[in-house]
Amino acid sequence: MTGIRDRRRREVDEQIITLGRAQLAQVGAAALSVRAIARDLGMASSAMYRYVASRDELLTRLVVASYNDLADHVETAVADAAPSERLPVALTAFRAWGVDHPAEFALLYGSPVPGYQAPAGETTAPGTRVIALLLGLLPASTGAVDTAEDGAEMDGALAPELRAIAAEWAPHLDEAGILAALNLWTWLIGAVSQEVFGGYGPDTFAAPSLLFAAQLRAALSGFEL
Repeated sequence: MTGIRDRRRREVDEQIITLGRAQLAQVGAAALSVRAIARDLGMASSAMYRYVASRDELLTRLVVASYNDLADHVETAVADAAPSERLPVALTAFRAWGVDHPAEFALLYGSPVPGYQAPAGETTAPGTRVIALLLGLLPASTGAVDTAEDGAEMDGALAPELRAIAAEWAPHLDEAGILAALNLWTWLIGAVSQEVFGGYGPDTFAAPSLLFAAQLRAALSGFEL
């Protein structure tokens, strides 16, 4: 009986994620409704709350599932790439996932959902998988040329904070390398957001993938891959 209950639980949990993603696309994260999912499952609300207790819990599950889906996609793309191509392949795969999953991308990197605070204990590990992967693909010489002249800006509180990030996530990078990595990351989020959220307008670029490829070449021009 325990095995049957566990299998049923897994089946319902998978259906909840599927229906939650459909809601994200239809009404957005702020309007997610556990009751609506219960209706779609043909389940009484009182029974539904045995599987997901609140809207915030539903959001957290969707955040975790989306982060993991994104990371799996990027890791799969990188696995078959030549060493010198892994970083651009990873960044391109990130963009492709965002374009193909606009609702999930908005949940992860768009405006915060009013009244919701993602629990760090559940979301930090999946949320940092892609960042950790990208940091691991950066060469040790990253940022040495482009940021050497900014040494004065490394003084004060910034340098130890950058060193702390390096110690935890990328021991092969120095402060300049971490700064270059942060520049690349914020460019990536901005570039994909501009496309996913329609920032260019509908008629500006016929092939946004070509624009991203050109931007990517420029963004990586200072890296020794």
